[in-house]
Amino acid sequence: MADVLRLPFHSLRFSSSLLTSFASSVSSLQPGLPANPNPYRRVYPLSYSSVAHFAFRPRKQLVNIKVQATVAERDKDQPKWWERSVPNMVDIHSTQEFLSALGQAGDRLVIVEFYGTWCASCRALFPKLCRTAEDHPEILFLKVNFDENKPMCKSMNVKVLPYFHFYRGSEGQLESFSCSLAKFQKLKDAIALHNTARCSIGPPKGVGDLTLEPSSAPKDKPSESASS
Repeated sequence: MADVLRLPFHSLRFSSSLLTSFASSVSSLQPGLPANPNPYRRVYPLSYSSVAHFAFRPRKQLVNIKVQATVAERDKDQPKWWERSVPNMVDIHSTQEFLSALGQAGDRLVIVEFYGTWCASCRALFPKLCRTAEDHPEILFLKVNFDENKPMCKSMNVKVLPYFHFYRGSEGQLESFSCSLAKFQKLKDAIALHNTARCSIGPPKGVGDLTLEPSSAPKDKPSESASS
């Protein structure tokens, strides 16, 4: 064993001569051994193994704390999963924004995703949806947070998440369905079907009974789309 042990918790050094003297003092407490020459000195039983174990354990714990703090700080700076930005993907925060986005899209295909920040299926599907948006810059993707737009979602009969609506100019709503990651091919098939060149023959149609007047928010959350 080395002659010097370092104790990082109070930066004291124990030499072999000091421990030998300390052990000699401890022996005075044992029956049949010489008395302690200094009765005012407190002595405690201490071995080389206990000193080494106690010395290095706090340092390991300190390293773990530093690593955890670094990871927590890094995660704090990262955007939340639903905040990822894609140029042709727009966040909708109100009914007015939704209607305006549809009106300004013209004859462009618009895909609306209804999602919840707490929805595991929405989170699993979202990265692939972003890649699809990047592959189709001609399509406008609208993201509707269910918790921020409960009256609108209720008016549009959204009862399961993630849920999708397809719109196209004067044709209005083309299709609506739920879609999980396992059924993502359903979304790709709908894009292939509706994302074709066509001419507009009039102003965009409405979206059913959707109005700008707020309605009572639903109390229950919609269910998540089945993963299979």
